[in-house]
Amino acid sequence: MNGDQRIVVGVDGSEFSTTALRLAGRMSTALNIPLEVITCLGTSDFFLASHLPEDRTPTLDELEETAERLVDQALERAFGESRPEGLNRSVKFGAPAKVLVEESQHAEMLVVGRRGKGGFLHQVMGSVSAAVAAHSHCPVVVVGPESDDPKGRTSA
Repeated sequence: MNGDQRIVVGVDGSEFSTTALRLAGRMSTALNIPLEVITCLGTSDFFLASHLPEDRTPTLDELEETAERLVDQALERAFGESRPEGLNRSVKFGAPAKVLVEESQHAEMLVVGRRGKGGFLHQVMGSVSAAVAAHSHCPVVVVGPESDDPKGRTSA
């Protein structure tokens, strides 16, 4: 199988990224393409570890464990026990937009939430989703909030 045959989805633990994860999972299953779930740790994450005493900076291992836990929680919210086959998870170090654009070079599609954990609520689109939409090397799906559709379809 070609390394480019995968759907990449960026996950940061936000409601938007969980919705993006659900949609990417359905697309992955429908197209029979592996799903790569990526969480990015940027330099600002060193200052966001609230579970640590204020007088110390988290280690890379602690940040990676926190990111893995965040992905596990997002996978649980998105899929419960019914995770798509061929699902892979990875934690990447670097600015999320840059990492996802780089990952898009080897993907059939990139899926992201419209907004993430940061940013301002009045923004229609977050900085990461705007950057990947502008610079990706593959088609990008930017997912909005979960619809009220009783069949569970997502508005994108």
